[in-house]
Amino acid sequence: MSLIRQIWCLVLGAVLASVLGGVAVSTWSLRELLQTQAQLKNNDNANALALALSQQKGDAELMSLLISAQFDAGAYESVRWRDAQGKAVFERHIETPQTSHAPAWFVAVLPLSVAPGVAKVSDGWRAVGEVEVRGQTGYVHEALWRATLNSTLWLLLVGVVTGVAAALVLSRLRRPLDTAVRQAEGVSQGRFETVLEPQVPEMRKLTSAMNTMVVRTRQMFEAQAEQLRTLHHQLLCDELTGLSHRRQFVAELSSALDRDDGPLRAGLVLVRLRDLPGLNQRLGHGATDQALMAIAQGLRVYPEQVRGCLAGRLNGSDFALWLPAPGVVGDTATALADALRAGLQGLGQGIGVALGAVELPRDQPMSAWFAAADAALARAELGEGVVLELRQAPPSEEVAQGERAWRALISDALAHQRSRLLEFPLIGRDRQVLHLECPLQLKLNPLGEFEPASRWLPLALRHRLSAEADLQVLALALQAAQHDQRARCINVAPASLNDGSFIARARELVQSAPSAVRRLVGVEVAEPAAVQNFESLQELGRQLRPLGTLVGLEHAGAGLAQIDRLFQAGLDYVKLDSSVVSGVSADAGRAAFVRSLVVMLRSLALKVYAEGVTDALDAQALWDCELDGITGPWASAQGIKP
Repeated sequence: MSLIRQIWCLVLGAVLASVLGGVAVSTWSLRELLQTQAQLKNNDNANALALALSQQKGDAELMSLLISAQFDAGAYESVRWRDAQGKAVFERHIETPQTSHAPAWFVAVLPLSVAPGVAKVSDGWRAVGEVEVRGQTGYVHEALWRATLNSTLWLLLVGVVTGVAAALVLSRLRRPLDTAVRQAEGVSQGRFETVLEPQVPEMRKLTSAMNTMVVRTRQMFEAQAEQLRTLHHQLLCDELTGLSHRRQFVAELSSALDRDDGPLRAGLVLVRLRDLPGLNQRLGHGATDQALMAIAQGLRVYPEQVRGCLAGRLNGSDFALWLPAPGVVGDTATALADALRAGLQGLGQGIGVALGAVELPRDQPMSAWFAAADAALARAELGEGVVLELRQAPPSEEVAQGERAWRALISDALAHQRSRLLEFPLIGRDRQVLHLECPLQLKLNPLGEFEPASRWLPLALRHRLSAEADLQVLALALQAAQHDQRARCINVAPASLNDGSFIARARELVQSAPSAVRRLVGVEVAEPAAVQNFESLQELGRQLRPLGTLVGLEHAGAGLAQIDRLFQAGLDYVKLDSSVVSGVSADAGRAAFVRSLVVMLRSLALKVYAEGVTDALDAQALWDCELDGITGPWASAQGIKP
């Protein structure tokens, strides 16, 4: 039982005991008072009757008539006259005792003991007997009952007022307690929030201690995030320029090419500082390093400003820039060339830079991308100074058919629910399926085949149809979970979070499902949502997590260290991107970085999974890093059944 409930029980018990005790004491005291008054009345009546009888000169007839008349006129229960020898001369009893409106149990619990009034009767100095008078007591019980009811009502009223006052005081005391509880729960869930200190001295000490703990925990987390950023820079970035080194850039590019939500066409720019050994001899290492830094600075602008851009240093003289958008590679490469001309102009004579830019369909293999970009770069090296060579592939089928036609196809497929879910397992350390990842496929042509998301999702994002697609995925996942009771997770595009009605509609869908099914479905968004749509991500967690639905972050990588409010996002798990975990078995530095990520995320009470795992050695290395689950081609090839 909670402390507040215990205090409530104590208050209610005290009030109830006070009311019952007050009623009992007042009733008992009133009973004694009424009983004494009845006794005095009997004595007074006996003395008055004895005085009247003494004036009859001992005439028995007159005395009997007087007693009878007095009995008929008064509220007597009995009247008895005895002579001097104690023999009863005259006696009257009421035939029907006075009825009382008091309950029988009340009369039985509080009986009255009233002695009769006795007085001597005389004729002058001669004693002629005594008279005994007993009055009726029914009215006494009735008065006692009414008085008990009145006192009970008044005491209950006082008790209610006392209870209300106690409730107000307890609510005032409960507010800082509830705040402290929420603060403690927030810390356990990775939310570090300080609160105002209350006026109650004891609670002020507790709140002050909690605030101090929260501040220190937040500082520890921020220090850990800073160490993680440093470790990322040391292990995954080029020491001189700070850009991703070749292995990391290739891993990031491979992950970008494999994602379903990428553009249909993208661009790759290769930049080469020509004759690097000759520049070192002519200008010196310092000036050459400045030239390399100028190229890196020109490339770094794009990842910092455009989501999804990648920049890296491939070797001593070569750099690369990935542009995840169609139709921008030409303008971007031209702007980059102009910036390099201006930036390298003051560093010395004879500095030449070649830029090879290509735009291709994203479904091309990575080897085709680098082959096309290398060919363009080779032609650019034939010139002098800063030279750009641009190559673009023919328009894709989607552009040839027209975007309106594709929008109509996607809208029609969603409207007629020509959709299905694929299922890829995420397995735990014990080789049990933790949940199924469920991407959506659409049958764009009613007579055709189901198309993967990489085929239609980029156009759906462009035409703001992602929210409808994600809601359909959620509905299918809930239906499938209700059918086979297997846990599933779905991906929600960051663009869907920007739809004003998406979160409310998603909550309605989840709420309409049975409570057991809600806990079997998870919703996850890509890492950029934690930066660009942080408030929407928070709202998604606030709406869905109380219903039992899990909320996760996918494609997470080095950017986690940059999310200073990750502890406030309201997440249940994080999936590390394949660019982070790929090759972890052969790279001790990468393994150390992954292990540091796991430690940081575990401190926020988050489950940590790895995605895109293709190699058994990488899988074992990830288990050694204490990850909670693995998904990807390797996990799917295990053939594990839930």
